[in-house]
Amino acid sequence: MRIGKHGMLLGCGLAAATCGWAQRTERPNVILLVADDLGYGDLSCYGATRVHTPVVDSLARHGVRFTDMHACASTSTPSRYALLTGEYPFRRPGTDVAPGDAGMIIRPGQFTMAELFRQAGYKTAAIGKWHLGLGDKTGEQDWNAPLDITPRDIGFDYHYLMAATADRVPCVWIEDGRVCDWDANAPISVSYQHPFAGEPIAREHPEMLQLRSSHGHDQAIVNGIGRIGYMKGGGHALWRDEDIADSIVAHAVRYIEANRAEPFFLYLCTNDVHVPRMPNERFRGTSPMGLRGEAILQFDWTVGQISESLRRLGLDQNTLLIITSDNGPVLDDGYADRAWELAGSHNPSGPYRGGKYSAYEGGSAVPYIVYWPGKVPAGTTSDALASHIDLSRSLAQLLNQSVPADALPDSRALLAVMTGRSHRNCPFALTMPNNRSIVMRQDRWKLIPPSKGPKEAWQTHIELGYSSEPQLYDIDRYRYEGVNLAQKNPKVVNRMMQQLNRTLQGR
Repeated sequence: MRIGKHGMLLGCGLAAATCGWAQRTERPNVILLVADDLGYGDLSCYGATRVHTPVVDSLARHGVRFTDMHACASTSTPSRYALLTGEYPFRRPGTDVAPGDAGMIIRPGQFTMAELFRQAGYKTAAIGKWHLGLGDKTGEQDWNAPLDITPRDIGFDYHYLMAATADRVPCVWIEDGRVCDWDANAPISVSYQHPFAGEPIAREHPEMLQLRSSHGHDQAIVNGIGRIGYMKGGGHALWRDEDIADSIVAHAVRYIEANRAEPFFLYLCTNDVHVPRMPNERFRGTSPMGLRGEAILQFDWTVGQISESLRRLGLDQNTLLIITSDNGPVLDDGYADRAWELAGSHNPSGPYRGGKYSAYEGGSAVPYIVYWPGKVPAGTTSDALASHIDLSRSLAQLLNQSVPADALPDSRALLAVMTGRSHRNCPFALTMPNNRSIVMRQDRWKLIPPSKGPKEAWQTHIELGYSSEPQLYDIDRYRYEGVNLAQKNPKVVNRMMQQLNRTLQGR
């Protein structure tokens, strides 16, 4: 089933359809499964041919697959901030890509998606990648003691997390505010300014590396891989990169099993396919695209483990499963894993220009699949323009929950759109590229206002799309943003700039 952007499924009014549906629905479990740097074109249900993702494809066939969903930023930290808070990241200083020793960016007292579910009587958990800071102040955490501010302070009853990403120290798991398997014989020290005496660093000891860097990532060495930042200690608390996905799955399944008798919200974030790509040995040699292709297959396996657990426990019929990614893709993001060389004809951004960090569509257009048997229209493709920013209020709508007056300030209650029951475009979608400029999609139009910045993102070969001149693209006619129509359509540019300025100045 496929319905155009301006159509309406079932021909009913949006508000009436949504409210009636919510009132008739029992409280479902909700799993928000967020991949890392997984591009629009990285899944076979989105057109990939050099890699096959049968589990995700099956969920898409039996659920709703979105073709025009946008993350709120083209990098991880700000994208995740917007997803959980319903607030655009450009409104909040300090929402750039966070170091591993960042203090908590979402502060206690700020209403979050997790608080919404807790308010509704749900158990809540965050498992996997975090990258939103831990502790009160940046660089002042004591990793050998309980952290003073954790996800528990913003609505999560339980958490099992990596502090940032796998390429940043500290390379340990944090469970309920403490380092897992903390080793008293190897106390942890972390610095993003200075190396520790006697600790080898990657740029000076390449012979110690199992995966060499292509740019950056040449500081602390953990598991034979250079990282961003310096670290000392850890001992048996240090993770093994090959086991990261297994650890995430094991803790997620354990959580689901323990909470099967009551409604739960699980914010489940994979490390795949972020660098360093070091999938488990059982995936080695399974993809012609090397480590990055194997990481995509490992992501598909992760989804399979979660969906199979739901079926085994009899929870699949009353669990809303949403699968998406935090931002667009990147091939070479700092490690010599031959991702460019082995990609061949595979374009991780699919039909779009740019990728991670970029103002072009490839930076923010992400996969988004909704699976909920009997509750969402199975086998449907939604071409509606949609944004991650609207998920939090839409879930409040699902739960029939009111929120504080100042909460989720930029999110719009569009449950029917976000679950594929309506195919109307959202009013507009805003995205923040890496230079903290703001770009806008509205219906078929894409506006990139003038901004400053380099042509490409470091050594990634990704076009960033920054220009001193305004750029206007008709995505319906030219999906790849190759024809700038700004000079031919000044009224459209002015109208969108006015809307953008109103949004920047208010709500």
